[in-house]
Amino acid sequence: MKQPENLNLDEEWVPLVDETGNVTGKAPRSRVHDGSKLLHPVVHLHVFNQNKAILLQKRPMSKLIQPGKWDTAVGGHISDGETLEQALQKEAREEIGLLQFSAKHLKFYRWDCDVESELVYLFITHDHKNVKPQSDEVEELLFWTKNQVEKQLGQGVFTPNFELEFGMLKEMKI
Repeated sequence: MKQPENLNLDEEWVPLVDETGNVTGKAPRSRVHDGSKLLHPVVHLHVFNQNKAILLQKRPMSKLIQPGKWDTAVGGHISDGETLEQALQKEAREEIGLLQFSAKHLKFYRWDCDVESELVYLFITHDHKNVKPQSDEVEELLFWTKNQVEKQLGQGVFTPNFELEFGMLKEMKI
């Protein structure tokens, strides 16, 4: 099959999935963020400390989606050919320096916004030793108490996706 002329062969490719997570194809990462709404899988990891405070990352102002807002500690794409576990370990290492941790998978759900559609695999962990921003994708890390988060909900401080997940975590009594 002939590739489109403007295709960057060095670009990351991600799997395309149906709403149950079955792989249906693949596409370049840029293609799944261009408003095409091609459903692709991502991992999100919520990190809690011993006091049940939740670790959030502040998105840099250079981000195209939700710049400067507080978000889930770890979030990233599953690359083509990568397992869920491999993606989770990779993203945790790349974003917050978290190594050799255990995580519990809670659920998956579909997230739609103006530029993309994601099948989000939601995880939690209580491992947080030596976390610190590891890349230009994370401006700051901070543990927030449940009360601190609740006081800021709906104020434009957090990403809409985080606010949805925070509600899910509350419903699950986590």
